[in-house]
Amino acid sequence: MRVCNEGFDKEFMDEKRDMYAIAFTQNVLSGRWKYFILWYLKGENRRYTNIKKFLGGLSQGSLTMQLKELENDGVIKRDVYPEVPPRVEYSLTDKGIKLLPILEKMEDFGKEYGEKPESDEG
Repeated sequence: MRVCNEGFDKEFMDEKRDMYAIAFTQNVLSGRWKYFILWYLKGENRRYTNIKKFLGGLSQGSLTMQLKELENDGVIKRDVYPEVPPRVEYSLTDKGIKLLPILEKMEDFGKEYGEKPESDEG
């Protein structure tokens, strides 16, 4: 089975359709910051600088790469406004909005099973 950015083996896609569907979704979401970018865009359009500030110490190159991959996968769209300086905003596409329930389930799982911060009570 070949699962990578270049694609999937035809045999895998045909014979193991359920596994292919999971692998395809995983491939779209693969990347350390993509989950957070999508979550941040769920409420409104955001400018590049706002996304970068939200993510903290992420380098410009890494953020640009993650945004381009999400855009190439049709999950976000990039709108450039003809202003000086140009204003660029990112937003979720319909396809991106359909990924939000997956992220919500991940959030629920993490809240239930993730480590809980230690309380100051004692």
